[in-house]
Amino acid sequence: MNKELIIRSSSEAVDFALLKDGKLIELHKEEEKSNFQVGDIFIAKIRKPVAGLNAAFVNVGFEKDAFLHYHDLGPNLASQLKFIKLVSTGKLKDFSLRTFQFEKEIEKDGTIADVLTSNQSVLVQVVKEPISTKGPRLSAELSLAGRFIVLVPFSDRVSVSQKIEEKGEKDRLKKLVQSIKPKGFGVIVRTVAEGKNTAELEKDLQNLLGRWTAMCKKLPTAPHPSKVLGELNRASSILRDVFNDTFSGIHIDDETLYQETKDYVQEIAPSKQSIVKFYQSNNTPIFEKYHIERQIKTSFGKTVSMTKGAYLIIEHTEALHVIDVNSGNRSNKASNQEDTAMEVNMIAAAEIARQLRLRDMGGIIVVDFIDMQNPDNRKVLFDFLRVEMEDDKAKHKILPPSKFGLVQITRQRVRPEVNIETREEDPNNGKGEIEAPILIIDRIASDVERLAKTQQKIVLNVHPFVAAYLKKGFPSLRSKWFFEYKKWVKIIPRDAYTYLEYHFYDQQGKKIKD
Repeated sequence: MNKELIIRSSSEAVDFALLKDGKLIELHKEEEKSNFQVGDIFIAKIRKPVAGLNAAFVNVGFEKDAFLHYHDLGPNLASQLKFIKLVSTGKLKDFSLRTFQFEKEIEKDGTIADVLTSNQSVLVQVVKEPISTKGPRLSAELSLAGRFIVLVPFSDRVSVSQKIEEKGEKDRLKKLVQSIKPKGFGVIVRTVAEGKNTAELEKDLQNLLGRWTAMCKKLPTAPHPSKVLGELNRASSILRDVFNDTFSGIHIDDETLYQETKDYVQEIAPSKQSIVKFYQSNNTPIFEKYHIERQIKTSFGKTVSMTKGAYLIIEHTEALHVIDVNSGNRSNKASNQEDTAMEVNMIAAAEIARQLRLRDMGGIIVVDFIDMQNPDNRKVLFDFLRVEMEDDKAKHKILPPSKFGLVQITRQRVRPEVNIETREEDPNNGKGEIEAPILIIDRIASDVERLAKTQQKIVLNVHPFVAAYLKKGFPSLRSKWFFEYKKWVKIIPRDAYTYLEYHFYDQQGKKIKD
């Protein structure tokens, strides 16, 4: 398995595409105007505690007030409020918390009005970016994420990632961290810390303490509200969270960003510095070079094509996302309907896991798989879907398939969903829209693969523009089909067809049913 990160920079935004064996699995955009990223820390003012919600609305400088629930305050809120007051007035200049006297923890099931008042200053961290009409979601329990550990101020707890399963390694990491942990700070050991030594964890810890100190120095002069600690740039934060030995390349088309990324990789994985490459080409944009634009157009539509003629229909509503799995009209060597359903469902499960990450879909997702009667098959599908989603960093929960073939998934939503418009103006009449023409090419190719197994002769009738695209260049797409399937596809342009219309005919000239 090879992973590559492709970074495209423009004056308005930076786009990040994560490829796994050449296939697009994540797409992120960092815009210049984005001031509220997950992980940013603000010194903010409480606008109004609302007893009915047991929460407070907080002014962080966004057009809509942010939301801070009582359960997101953290047990040591009183200590944090005392710390802010002392630092802001200049009475406390040692930010290490070594000599700081902690206050009593707040009640676990208390009320917001007992601990916060209007116009009170508080340090808060963005845990969910502004989505739709809602402002950011906040937490007063701060955490500073590093490569191997997460530093939690005003805490004394040490915990190890549950994904590290070996008990001996868990115990080793816990003892190691307890020996280097400063007083007043809790530490969460991340999965990538498995097998790391004291020096590597110590270096990560010192970097995080340095960021904490730099933030505290801003507090006496910072206006309320304002950002006092920003997340790393998106390139660094992606690398921090997903970078591992399977990465084979990081390609960047901006020289400044290339240098910053190279320095960061040198810091976290010196042996991998050589995989960071500066992409320079006057003719081919970086996303075209790595076939990302094509994958974007074919992956973000309402209909998502898969192998062997199967496809997904993805619908979005206010309450939830619905994904319908379709087998398409395809020939199959499977001996019965149950085996066909199983094969299509397994293909769909892998694509659904990719789509959830790619679109960053969150909330409730209902998947309508093709019905299977055998409970053993339903279990195999459920286990396969869980394995496919293991790489997904967003918190998620999957329920087993019901007898109707429905699978319910909840997935943490911390950023707005990635939504790319794949429909274009219809050039046939200038009225209405059509799916991007490139989607049709993929569907035709999928149908050719299917029909080549059963038909002696294949005749394709399509719009003239699509016909020209299929026949252009050498090797053309039609030539590639011939080399792969040993069948020559006769292509006939039809002026009366719309862009999305195409039909196949057999050797007797009869239309092959869609």
